[in-house]
Amino acid sequence: MSEAVMNNNNDGAKRRDTRLLGVLFSQTGVLSIIEKTQQRAAMLALHEINEAGGILGSPLRAISYDAASRIPRYGELAEELMVRDGVKIMIGCYASSARKEVLPIVERHNGILFYPTLYEGFEYSSNVIYGGATPNQNSVPLAQYMTRNYGSRCYFVGSDYIYPRESNRVMRHIIRELGGEVVGERYLPLKAKSEQYKRIIEDIKKTRPEFIFSTVVGTGTVIFYQAYHEAFASVSRAPICSLTTSEAEIYGMGAAAARGHITAAPYFQNLPTESSQRFVARYRALYGDDAFVTSCGEAAYSQVHMLSLAMEQAASHDVADIRSALYGISFMAPQGPVRVDPENNHTYLHSRIAKVGDNCEYEVVSDLEVSIKPDPYLVVPNLNEWGDAWAMRGSPKNTGSSMDND
Repeated sequence: MSEAVMNNNNDGAKRRDTRLLGVLFSQTGVLSIIEKTQQRAAMLALHEINEAGGILGSPLRAISYDAASRIPRYGELAEELMVRDGVKIMIGCYASSARKEVLPIVERHNGILFYPTLYEGFEYSSNVIYGGATPNQNSVPLAQYMTRNYGSRCYFVGSDYIYPRESNRVMRHIIRELGGEVVGERYLPLKAKSEQYKRIIEDIKKTRPEFIFSTVVGTGTVIFYQAYHEAFASVSRAPICSLTTSEAEIYGMGAAAARGHITAAPYFQNLPTESSQRFVARYRALYGDDAFVTSCGEAAYSQVHMLSLAMEQAASHDVADIRSALYGISFMAPQGPVRVDPENNHTYLHSRIAKVGDNCEYEVVSDLEVSIKPDPYLVVPNLNEWGDAWAMRGSPKNTGSSMDND
């Protein structure tokens, strides 16, 4: 893939004949550990689309900016993309605070933001396509699994911004509904140092929770897990569970610090499905045999492909036509079939729980056989039905194309 495709280029003559996609992820700073995987996966999808002939014979071309993990910068660059570069559709952002910087800009210019990241829910915009898991797709099954297998006492540790605080508000409600309790709650800045995490771990020792729920993000995840490993010889009694700890952070912290900890996500890079194996092989062919894939990266890859299919079907540059076409598309993603729910612009996703094994890989311990309708407002959080629905298995099944669980 050429650098010319990935970098910003203001050649207006070229842009008039080319479909444009704004790409807004951080390649530097504390959030780059995860956003690099999203950028790479989005560019892989673009590469595949153009290799197959583009969209109605025209290539899809990216204009990409590095927000450098500075939250206000996401909004500034979104404005540049839409006003100066003429972009109407973009994909980007990991942190919820970054998404909220971009949201009023895409709404004001009537564009579309494809947001390929799990988030706290309780938001809707007709100008955003939410491609990551919502609380009913990850928080509910994770809380079920942890309270059933480890106990009812939980301690919250998070980075200090919107997503961790809102995610913890939702998780606190779920844990209480399951008969559990939160025995501690602490937050640290994105750039917190090891000593700050060690002080929280001292409080964890005093309160003796049965599991930790971490909403720490970026490089702080690596620091926190390594400090936790130094403090506790074994995690079997009080493992860390997290929705924000992906393969990127696992590889960053090393096998010893990662082993035994738990997450919930729609996708893991070692899924034995044909679509996943093909995706990982193509990803590593471009970025190296040791390049890791994350669930947020898989979401970015899938969203770009879904955008391409919608553009092809709409045969139009009009945002409303593309969005309307998107609602009728089902895509065989690496995780299994996915589609956008026209009721709320969120995505039907698969739900899996995994634990880090000895080889620094997540090993799926639980999954569902169908994709889950997104419920970003937790309108119907029927926790008892969740308990009956989960099947504990050593490995996931290929879920085929069933999406009939509306």
